[in-house]
Amino acid sequence: MLELIEEAAADGREEFRPLPELSPDERRQIVTLPTSIGRLTAVRTLVLYGSNLVRIPPEIGSMMSLEEFSPYTSRRLHWFPFEITRCTRLMNSTVSTRSIYGNYKYRPPFPQLLAPSDAALDLNSLAPARWGTTAARTCSVCTGPISAKGPHQWWLSRVVATDVLPLLVNACSQACLDTLPTGAQGYIPRPHRGGAIEQPSSR
Repeated sequence: MLELIEEAAADGREEFRPLPELSPDERRQIVTLPTSIGRLTAVRTLVLYGSNLVRIPPEIGSMMSLEEFSPYTSRRLHWFPFEITRCTRLMNSTVSTRSIYGNYKYRPPFPQLLAPSDAALDLNSLAPARWGTTAARTCSVCTGPISAKGPHQWWLSRVVATDVLPLLVNACSQACLDTLPTGAQGYIPRPHRGGAIEQPSSR
């Protein structure tokens, strides 16, 4: 995948469809995209159909030309970064929404997010089972640095292109969390930490 991203960055292609170029075994091993995905600033269409992805890295927010995001039938994909909202040209998406946290049909619960750590962390090597990401160096809201004790994390369901996605916010402070917008209509209206939180009725 790293090599494919380097090739796409070098030739400035507008569509990135990497999975057909990988073997079935290679595809099964890829549970997140490399952070270098942010180098694909010319890509307008990102196709990840049928992937084994679990999460998308915050660096997707650097894909400023992105217009279409298609990870359809990637049914393990649950963690979407708030940074995807920086892709201001993103207009079309095909996400398997019935598989994601808080979806309008089934309302599966959001994982409980914890407070920042009491001890210093290596922000470049976080445990994804605990933090939902492998790295959190900059604030999802203001892009400033995050304290070594880790990010302030909240969930926020927002419309991204044509889908409502559960977005993971890694903030540097409560002040940045306080600037977040409200949730999408029909979803939890405020940012939250997940866990035993009441959701609107399913449809």
